[in-house]
Amino acid sequence: MNFSHSIARRHAVGFGCLAAAGLFALLPTEARAALDAEAHFVLNSFSFLVWGVLVMWMCAGFTMLESGSVRTKNASVICLKNIGLYSIAGLTFYLVGYNLMYVGVEDGGWVGSFAFLYGTSADEIALLDGREEATAAVVENGQAVMSDWFFQMVFVATTASIVSGALAERVKLWSFFVFITVLTALIYPIIGAWTWGGGWLSALGFQDFAGSTIVHSTGGWAALAGALVVGPRKGKFREGGEVRSTPPSNVPVVTLGVFILWLGWFGFNGGSQLALSGAADAVAVSNVLANTNLAAAAGVMAAIILSRPILGRIDLLAGLNGAIAGLVAITAGPDIVDHYWAVVIGAVGGALCVAGLKAMERLRIDDVVGAVPAHLFAGVWGTLAVCIAAGGDPLVQIAGIAAIGVFVFGASMATWLVIDRTMGARISPTVEALGQDIAELGVEAYPEFVLMPETDD
Repeated sequence: MNFSHSIARRHAVGFGCLAAAGLFALLPTEARAALDAEAHFVLNSFSFLVWGVLVMWMCAGFTMLESGSVRTKNASVICLKNIGLYSIAGLTFYLVGYNLMYVGVEDGGWVGSFAFLYGTSADEIALLDGREEATAAVVENGQAVMSDWFFQMVFVATTASIVSGALAERVKLWSFFVFITVLTALIYPIIGAWTWGGGWLSALGFQDFAGSTIVHSTGGWAALAGALVVGPRKGKFREGGEVRSTPPSNVPVVTLGVFILWLGWFGFNGGSQLALSGAADAVAVSNVLANTNLAAAAGVMAAIILSRPILGRIDLLAGLNGAIAGLVAITAGPDIVDHYWAVVIGAVGGALCVAGLKAMERLRIDDVVGAVPAHLFAGVWGTLAVCIAAGGDPLVQIAGIAAIGVFVFGASMATWLVIDRTMGARISPTVEALGQDIAELGVEAYPEFVLMPETDD
């Protein structure tokens, strides 16, 4: 294309836009309002889908983080667990979870509908069948029904992913899948009904913009219960209080996983604005993404600075977990307009995570990837920080944290104990020595490597 043709084409596009604007201005007020409403519907639906895809990509981040953190003999099982848990979350939230969380939840109530299956609305089906008169009813909903379902579903998968890393290298594959089914079909949707679904915590005024407690603390409590039931890896804690170092098998992969999570978090928090249909939404989402990034960066630096005095060394993994902790901490209130608070909240989250890593070792609780400090401890802090920066009620926030913690930990502990006493939660010593990849899957993640026997095996 030559230069003169390019100029002509730009002029044509410009005149076309002006003509369209002129025609829009000549339309009756009612017609312009209808077009505005439909445009908002399209933008909202599209944003739910795009944000949801970003959140779904966090599952890849968790997979990289966890598979790089474990020994190579267990990396394949980690990959299968993560794609399995995402699939289970999608199915259970379609079968029962969404209805329990959102459909028919009474104001101040406890749970939604026990109806089976969820799907496209009758008005949307009519519109797809060519009945244009259904357009107004469809648009009135604000977004396509299944765009909202998809966005909410990927949050469930994020909660489930938190459990996977904490219990790596010693939990049975199918026992893990059974627990994830209970978590995604019942435990998480009930918490969601209390809060985002309009239940009793919502009625009290509990604030959690994108899920510091609803998503991350829920996953953290579930992981903690599982870690207590399954127990630590063989040789992790020795007599006399010594803690065996278990460095990651692939540091670059772990780092890549954290960067993927950081990227996905923009969808996690940005999408929780739940609309993108006007200037106010655009400004709010911009603030949310900026605060999310600031908190993560502050979490990294706080964790790196504190790793030497607390852990005895400048610790790369502490810095990586600091990023996650900063992200978790800001998630309860990323819509604040005083951006310096995002730095403070993220830095405190990173500091709590490093202290939590040390505390978990002293309590002799084995958490392979540091999921409990990063998601539970930082999640509790972030939910409380809403009182400082976003106008939350301290008593309501504390009540919400306590109620969710008691329910999730209690339900998770009961589920893990039933699993342990029926099908067994922990792999056998022989499988643990050989590695789950060979013993359970018969597929090595790195077949060209020669695994040397470990002294504690």
